Amino acid sequence: MRRRFLTLAPTACLALVVPSVGRSAPESLPRIGPAPDFTLINQEGQPVASRSWRGKVTVVTFLFTGCSQTCPLLTAKLVGIQKALGPAGEVQFAAISVDPLNDTPSALKAYAQAHSADLSRFAFLTGTMAQIDDVVRRYAVYRRADPGGNVDHTFLTSIVDRKGTLRVQYIGTRFDPKEFLADLRAVLAEKGSG
Repeated sequence: MRRRFLTLAPTACLALVVPSVGRSAPESLPRIGPAPDFTLINQEGQPVASRSWRGKVTVVTFLFTGCSQTCPLLTAKLVGIQKALGPAGEVQFAAISVDPLNDTPSALKAYAQAHSADLSRFAFLTGTMAQIDDVVRRYAVYRRADPGGNVDHTFLTSIVDRKGTLRVQYIGTRFDPKEFLADLRAVLAEKGSG
């Protein structure tokens, strides 16, 4: 089940939760507000600015490579969605690490390759602790590291339209990939809007 919510402020979320089950006709997705911009380092060690993806639909999620259960499931789901889209280059996927102390560019690249992500359209991103804390805060993602090296965090995956507007956000990993793909295609079909 997908859950949508509106952003009330850059650091506070959850104004409206609308589950969508069994839609028969395409619906216009809400415009939540501007997606937070960021500049981080990708799996190649190169700086990447989210603004550089304007003109593409962007999927932004949060994970870490040391996660042994849930993050690999989310990554596999997103890679499957990426493959279902085919060679269309109009969707950029971005996975932001919530464990920047361990997720170096080389660790992210190995993780991406282990999950068969198409790195021409999927960026795995890290940065300094301050940069990650800032992005996490502005996306209203909960993040807490424990002494054992595990990182507890919100599983939030957002679809951002071509103009940088948040359109729908999925909480958790149990969302229906067919519904997610339908939402992506709906935003892609909005050629002149956003």
